[in-house]
Amino acid sequence: MLEQLLSRENLLQALKRVETNKGSHGVDGMSVKSLREHIKQNWQTIRQEIEEGVYQPSPVRRVEIPKPNGGTRMLVIPTVADRLIQQAIAQVLTPLFDPQFSDHSYGFRPKRRGHDAVKKAQAYMSEGFRFVVDLDLEKFFDRVHHDRLMMKLAAWVKDKKVLLLIRKYLQAGVMEDGLVKPTAEGTPQGGQLSPLLSNIVLDELDQELEKRGHRFVRYADDCNIYVKTRRAGERVKASVTKFIENKLKLKVNQAKSAVDRPWKRKFLGFSFSMNKQPKVRIAKQSLQKAEARIREITSRKKPMKMEERNKELNQYLIGWCGYFSLVRWCERPGASRPLLLDYQKPPSICSSLF
Repeated sequence: MLEQLLSRENLLQALKRVETNKGSHGVDGMSVKSLREHIKQNWQTIRQEIEEGVYQPSPVRRVEIPKPNGGTRMLVIPTVADRLIQQAIAQVLTPLFDPQFSDHSYGFRPKRRGHDAVKKAQAYMSEGFRFVVDLDLEKFFDRVHHDRLMMKLAAWVKDKKVLLLIRKYLQAGVMEDGLVKPTAEGTPQGGQLSPLLSNIVLDELDQELEKRGHRFVRYADDCNIYVKTRRAGERVKASVTKFIENKLKLKVNQAKSAVDRPWKRKFLGFSFSMNKQPKVRIAKQSLQKAEARIREITSRKKPMKMEERNKELNQYLIGWCGYFSLVRWCERPGASRPLLLDYQKPPSICSSLF
């Protein structure tokens, strides 16, 4: 598997993905624009260290992202070189693990996205399952148990050097205020490996819910279970919470979890109408967040040229309208998919690399 991971074809594909995603710099200050030149000069050394099992990933840079309802979400930013290697690992592992994942899992998977999860939830409501058990996993990405995760990986990945490399990324540490703090648990949100590893961890939850015959949708750590009565919902919530905390060693946030009507809850930015055949709606919180962002961009307190302000506003509105176009399409008879916006192709790959 290590040979496949380090193959030129896999690395070029990973480089293309990292350059397309862009993003900020890591602890070394290197930008994505500088990655190609860095690879040209240093790849043979990096490759040799990986093959010998002595490569040491750099610590990640931690940043705080404000939440719309107050508080912050902690994200991490690996160096661009480590993003390349993590992406190469993810590309090798995804074809191995993704086929065994549940059909009820929609987050960070090929040919699946949040819109599919919302439409599946809408279908459950149409079938008469009009109460939702909305489970919120408290600081999920920071609490993943490393040993349990590595045991799951080892069941399918037999190359010990690949497993060693993954564990090193899990334990690379986080730099805060100039000091590196060790990471004894968690799959820091923001790295290229984190989405796949989170699905591997939560696949155990999916299997348990399927075994119990529940109707549910899961997008990363957002899990909604649909039932017919509030009493059934309370029973399911208590039982599933016990499984998550005792078996998976994760924590359910009781303050944010609830049994309620789906039209009173938010799921991936959407909500629903209370019709017998429910319609998809934009959640009130999503509208409030959009209004706040537009005010921020157009504020006179933010010094900016008018051309730059218009460009930033247009970019935000095009992305926002593209995502929430699901509302419009779900209300049109015969509509099979929302509008897909065109995108700019990434630059061609330099043949002299790797």
